[in-house]
Amino acid sequence: MSTDPSTYKFNHSMIRVKSPEASVKFYETLGMKLLTKFEQPEAKFDLYFLGYDGPNAVSGGKDRSDREGLIELTHNYGTEKEEGPVYHNGNAKSFQGKDVKQGFGHTCISVDNLQAACQKIEDAGYKFQKKLSDGRMRSIAFVLDPDDYWVEIIGQNPVEQTEGIKETDQSTYRMNHTMIRIKDNEKSLKFYQDVMGMTLMRTSENKDANFNLYFLGYGPPAGEKSANGVNPTADREGLLELTWNYGSEKESGAVYTSGNEEPKGFGHICVSVDNLEAACARFEEKGVTWKKRLTDGRMKSIAFVLDPDNYWIEVIQNDKLKK
Repeated sequence: MSTDPSTYKFNHSMIRVKSPEASVKFYETLGMKLLTKFEQPEAKFDLYFLGYDGPNAVSGGKDRSDREGLIELTHNYGTEKEEGPVYHNGNAKSFQGKDVKQGFGHTCISVDNLQAACQKIEDAGYKFQKKLSDGRMRSIAFVLDPDDYWVEIIGQNPVEQTEGIKETDQSTYRMNHTMIRIKDNEKSLKFYQDVMGMTLMRTSENKDANFNLYFLGYGPPAGEKSANGVNPTADREGLLELTWNYGSEKESGAVYTSGNEEPKGFGHICVSVDNLEAACARFEEKGVTWKKRLTDGRMKSIAFVLDPDNYWIEVIQNDKLKK
């Protein structure tokens, strides 16, 4: 019984949503398709898996467990009837009048023609946390989903070349990355590389602003050349962005929330593996902290590992690679 981390995939990111109808509509507006819905009426929740599909998609037509770049929406029955915000988006420092920790930052899609894509989303009536014209960074935008989670929008092509283009082809879009804030860059980089088997694709040092960004993922290394002049990974799916703010490693105790403590919001990321039992045995040998082992509870087909900041990482079987 063996496992090969080079075959692992960053399968999905889970967020809790208040209204599944509103959230599914939003992500469909971004060009995603509803791939699977799991109804759990006895447990009073449903799961919705969305992603980019079709002939131009990275994972088009593949089995759900053999994909990267999926979004899982978790709906707990009755939340749609509550007034006001139900979930914390991970970025606000206060929620319902109380101070809260940050944690999860955003998901990110990459698009063909950045200006046209943003205009299409704005025309659909959605609000922006940051428009392309806001601030100094004119090559990124952030749109808000119905629960105020941030979705970054970046271009696969140089923004100078897409200026004035009015059309956008959503079949070329990618669910590029998920961002979480980390306390200690050295510990987190070691964990995601040595334990989870990811490769560090790109590092962006921002010394003037006192933070670094680290992009990790599975698959081949990032190329040296960049299609959009800045980001050599813009055409990829299934990347993890770690944001490290200088000095946080010196703070005592937990700096960030995993999203699974109150107030809840972000839930977990998920990695699909070639051999579930062997992968979990390897994680055990690496000395991981478990949130749920395969043998815990009734669900024997999933496990959850905790990263150095106590973010949850679900581990599932890639059914395509099952022997």
